[in-house]
Amino acid sequence: MRSIARGALAALVLAAAPVAGDATQAWPSKLVTFIVPSAPGDGSDIVARAVGQKLQERLGQPFVVENKPGAGGIIGAEIAKKAPPDGYTFIVGNAGSHGINAAVYAKLSYHPLRDFEPVTMVNRAPNVCVLNQAVPATTLQDFVELARKAPGKYQFASGGNGSSAHLTVEYLKQVAQIDLLHVAYRGASPALTDVVAGHVHLFCGNLPPTMPFIRNGQVRALGVTTLQRNAELPDIPTIAESGYPGFETVAWFGLFAPKGTPPAIVRQLQAETAAVLKIAEVRQHLANLGSEPVGDTPAEFRRFIEGEIDKWTKVARAAKVQLD
Repeated sequence: MRSIARGALAALVLAAAPVAGDATQAWPSKLVTFIVPSAPGDGSDIVARAVGQKLQERLGQPFVVENKPGAGGIIGAEIAKKAPPDGYTFIVGNAGSHGINAAVYAKLSYHPLRDFEPVTMVNRAPNVCVLNQAVPATTLQDFVELARKAPGKYQFASGGNGSSAHLTVEYLKQVAQIDLLHVAYRGASPALTDVVAGHVHLFCGNLPPTMPFIRNGQVRALGVTTLQRNAELPDIPTIAESGYPGFETVAWFGLFAPKGTPPAIVRQLQAETAAVLKIAEVRQHLANLGSEPVGDTPAEFRRFIEGEIDKWTKVARAAKVQLD
């Protein structure tokens, strides 16, 4: 009798306990927001909209993008950090917001890993250095020579202090021994627009949003920042082969959840995103922008972020870049 009673009690306990996976089965049951910490048209924005549309089709709930640009991604990251960790708000972070900022800000209001749950890296791409067409230089070596002859004359644009575009050029300044004037914008899109218009000379930013301007001949590409040439720009040399061996920076974009988001939801979003990245249409869209899909696991993405923070800390210290 006692064993029967114990069995009955156990059955009641199991019936009352939540079943693992219930949260994921119910998710999503309403609108999901992707916060983009940059302006419309930037790399994070392009990725968020492409992936969000396919997730909406797969999961049957709206996935909307909210652009929260400014301060090199800090504004958007702060908003995402404070969002309820219920699986309905995520941020499409990038090398600046969730890598470089931790290396350059003395008092950053969030930490990329302590305040967020890495979900998956969506894609990665080179940065590319482009020049306004009016500047009399056709190669990186030409531009370096111009800059050396006129220290401080030439300007470079970025999406904000401490952004990927900022630190990439600081790295280039260091190895090329040139002096360029930094002009910071509220996002890479307006920065690139001003380079096209001739208000600023140089921009070294994410390849995806820059690709249309290169193809249309509105800017001149000097070099990509990966160690290998990009398949979509086979005639554009790398910075490394242009006289600076070992030079490498990579643009990347990934999904993060506020700390405390249920692990089951994090796992489901990772799996769904990885599935989206296998769709031929999505892969081709990313390839056309010079980008490659990733879709790694939360653990793999976390290890990558740790390496990024370490790398950019070394670059920032060498370039003496520290922000309040």
